[in-house]
Amino acid sequence: MSKEISTFDNMQYIIVYPDDYKEGEKRPILFYLHGAGTRGEDIKKLKTNVFFEEYKKVKNFPFIIIAPLCKDTWYDVFETLKRFTIAMINKPFADKKHVYAMGASMGGYGVWQLGMSLADVFAGIVPICGGGLYWDAVKLKNVPVWAFHGELDTLVLPEESKKMVEKVNKAGGNAKLTLLPDVYHDAWMSAFSNQEVYDWLLSNENTNEKKIEDLYNDTKLFG
Repeated sequence: MSKEISTFDNMQYIIVYPDDYKEGEKRPILFYLHGAGTRGEDIKKLKTNVFFEEYKKVKNFPFIIIAPLCKDTWYDVFETLKRFTIAMINKPFADKKHVYAMGASMGGYGVWQLGMSLADVFAGIVPICGGGLYWDAVKLKNVPVWAFHGELDTLVLPEESKKMVEKVNKAGGNAKLTLLPDVYHDAWMSAFSNQEVYDWLLSNENTNEKKIEDLYNDTKLFG
């Protein structure tokens, strides 16, 4: 794996290329959003995030990983994050039919929101021990979701993932939730190195066939 460190609008990021990547190839893209424990201004801290050790256990890992570094919270830099996402998928190496996102804890919240805000971009997302604006989850009805959460999590309650998954499916989407018994907040350890998760991601292609509707545009009812 070769790594490239760069900056986008004062936001540092890492790109990791597979060992067999050849310049000019288009590859599936995996955005990784870290949790609160990695935030700051030291890119070395992001490089040592557990994700970068765990995914190496997966055989024939085909993704180009794109991982931005957040100084505070993903919500604070969300507009920059959206512009960054669009800029990255317009790189020559990006296979736009196969763009995915994974994140844990604060990054799980970021993945839920990024998926809803850029629903036309993603072919699948894996939010781990996160949550989001479940009333707006209809926007994910054409984005397959596989969420993970520890049943014993008291930092971010499992109900956060349950509500999001329920709302996506109620809207006609395709979301599933793996609840991990005897697991607290570190549900990411069951996802980062899981071959099945990455195979599932690759099985989804972005077709954007379903129209996304705004169900909450009546100011008298919804403010």
